[in-house]
Amino acid sequence: MTTTLTAPAPSLTALSEAFGRKTLKPSDVVEAQLKRIAKRDPVLGSYQAVYADDAMQAAKAADFAIAAGHRIGPFHGISFALKDIFDVDGRVTACGSLALQDRISEQSGTLVRRLIAAGGILLGKTKTVECALGGWGTNQRMGTPRNPWDLDTARVPGGSSAGSGVAVASDLVTCATGTDTGGSVRLPAAYCGLTGLKVSKGYLPTDGIYPLSHTLDTPGPMARSVADVALMLAVLRGTEGWAIDQDLQNGHGLFAFHGAGVQGLKLGILDDSERQVCDAEMLKNYDAAVDILASLGAQIAVFNAPKCYCDLADANGAITIFEGYGYHKALYEVAQNPMDEDVRKRMLA
Repeated sequence: MTTTLTAPAPSLTALSEAFGRKTLKPSDVVEAQLKRIAKRDPVLGSYQAVYADDAMQAAKAADFAIAAGHRIGPFHGISFALKDIFDVDGRVTACGSLALQDRISEQSGTLVRRLIAAGGILLGKTKTVECALGGWGTNQRMGTPRNPWDLDTARVPGGSSAGSGVAVASDLVTCATGTDTGGSVRLPAAYCGLTGLKVSKGYLPTDGIYPLSHTLDTPGPMARSVADVALMLAVLRGTEGWAIDQDLQNGHGLFAFHGAGVQGLKLGILDDSERQVCDAEMLKNYDAAVDILASLGAQIAVFNAPKCYCDLADANGAITIFEGYGYHKALYEVAQNPMDEDVRKRMLA
């Protein structure tokens, strides 16, 4: 099995610490990532658009500011990518659709502004399932990113935030945004070996994000570890850089776990009814992971949900399609529009 993942990539937190110590420059990291994009992404297909010139300009500005003692905070100089449903002022937001490939955003949303204000460096937009409706990560019209763990066989990366998962896993960017309506951050994170977080509804603003379901849409961070996701989440929440630094140093807020691992944490696991629908190999690996967590001090408890996952998934799907149709019916009801036919069938079901 051929893979692009030949060595562990440096984490967001490790890069942040190196930038703070001035042992590494943001421009060196961004330049290396852009070179990897040019070399690997023609095969991986994770990016919809790459803003190479703007990224290098921003990285060099970060070099200068940090060297002069004007570091904004721990996210200063960190590269990030956006799922191509996040608006960026003056950039195309195609939402994975050929029918929207000329849609120019008039302003950036709150989360994008927060990432940039924190000193983040935008490398580009990543591919998504059309209109973010799909869990496999496939896109008939705009291309499906390849799961980087096996380049010999085309394997799905998980969706709908497919490109974000592939780009972070392949070290083509340090972290990325996704959105999660029914698994679209969690699935690509799981399929690509990353950490992704679905936050509670209302925890993060959704303005400037192309909608699918106003009831269920939630943006979220994707990165290499829990610590990385926590740092990115603090930025997405709008926390000032000095406050993030303080919380990191003192182990407060989102960083209360910092350095403690899972010792003493109570973790819920699947009950027997949910296990019956799982693949045997997946269960074997799942059980092995649970054993490791228990050996590290986690308290394992069987979680008995009031309803089975299948019932919840059906309800989630019904709400998503109903509200998605309300947003997008003008696109999908016109047969001549170049839409992904799988998504069209679901949207019009």
